[in-house]
Amino acid sequence: MSTNPTPYRHFWQPGVNYKEICTGWAYPPKDYDKWAELIYQWVKHCIDRYGKKEVESWYWELWNEADGYYLMVEDKFRVYCKMYDYAADAVKRALPSARMGGPHVTGGAGEFMRKFIIHCLQEKNEATGKIGAPLDFLAFHAKGWPTFTDNRVRMGIANQLKDVNRHLKVISSFPEMKNIPVIIGESDPEGCAACGMKTDPQNAYRNGTMYSSYTAASLTRIMDLNDSYGTNIIGAVNWSFEFENQPWFYGFRDLATNGVDKPVLNVFRMLGMMRGNRVAVTGDLAYDASSIIAAGVRGERTDVNALASGDKQSAAVLLWNYHDDDITEGAAEVDLAIKNIRFKKGTLYHYRIDQQHSNSYEVWKKMGSPQSPTPEQYKILEKSGQLELLSAPEKVSISNGTFARKVRLPRQAVSLVLLKAS
Repeated sequence: MSTNPTPYRHFWQPGVNYKEICTGWAYPPKDYDKWAELIYQWVKHCIDRYGKKEVESWYWELWNEADGYYLMVEDKFRVYCKMYDYAADAVKRALPSARMGGPHVTGGAGEFMRKFIIHCLQEKNEATGKIGAPLDFLAFHAKGWPTFTDNRVRMGIANQLKDVNRHLKVISSFPEMKNIPVIIGESDPEGCAACGMKTDPQNAYRNGTMYSSYTAASLTRIMDLNDSYGTNIIGAVNWSFEFENQPWFYGFRDLATNGVDKPVLNVFRMLGMMRGNRVAVTGDLAYDASSIIAAGVRGERTDVNALASGDKQSAAVLLWNYHDDDITEGAAEVDLAIKNIRFKKGTLYHYRIDQQHSNSYEVWKKMGSPQSPTPEQYKILEKSGQLELLSAPEKVSISNGTFARKVRLPRQAVSLVLLKAS
């Protein structure tokens, strides 16, 4: 059905220009009615196979980054809108309750996002002839920009937050979009998951604690931007994969290497242990989102900040010490105070990701960086990839609803201080 079907399959490899990936699949259909019928039958097939209730929970999208390389036409926006009209109509005919949205554009495509919303609200639908198109959610991508400078990695968290800020500003400018679900379909420190350190040395950050602290710092600032615009982000996808039969710690954007968990996975484990509602955090060592967008986290000062949550039975604080430069020297002394705790006695759990804890990469390097670990080494590596306690669980008393503790937080480290009622 492609307007340029040969060659259809690509043979792109890391280090090759991304345009080489755009073969026949990256062209629009030559017959929109046949293409819509294919989509209709596909949705019906999914309902038959997985059931209506399951398919109703899915988010149906049309295309990936149509504003960039991946739609090989001159007038990308108009072609995308026509494709969207036919696709959305086909999906809704097969399942009227299905959730259809887009446009899953790149972070820089704020104008594409604005025009897409206008199309769905006000313009003629190419498939139905009526005004408007179904729109159940909005989606875009947001990427950072690491570089390799002075023999070390320098992250570009400012770039990722600029992408988020750009799209949320556009979405919030439409009153009709006030409560629409928003999904960051790819939310990552850079763009190429399959590009390892050999072709892209800046991607070495993926193996160690830099990825962990970046993830904590960026996710929290995304939530801050969402709050400031009054938008409705319901999820952000960490676009990570499993790469089979590849060298150990090669620098792919994955959460584990050869079955051994990387430090970044433990940040998600920490986040998964937080319960209740988000609660306010104040401090004098943190950057706010606007200052990071303006200049990143550079210079003398690191970003020491926290994400906190609580309910009747627990209180949790995720702490990090982040800087764009991949340097581990320079710990922060944090005076942590948790207030308005609802129980009087509890158990304290302090989990940590740093050079000595929850860090399979450092253990692997100390082994001599083996590419064929022995069974005994593999067991050690597997264990070192799990989330570790900094110290043994501790029974504590809560005085006047407040718990205080001094925390020494190494640079690029992440801590989870968790209090559970007992």
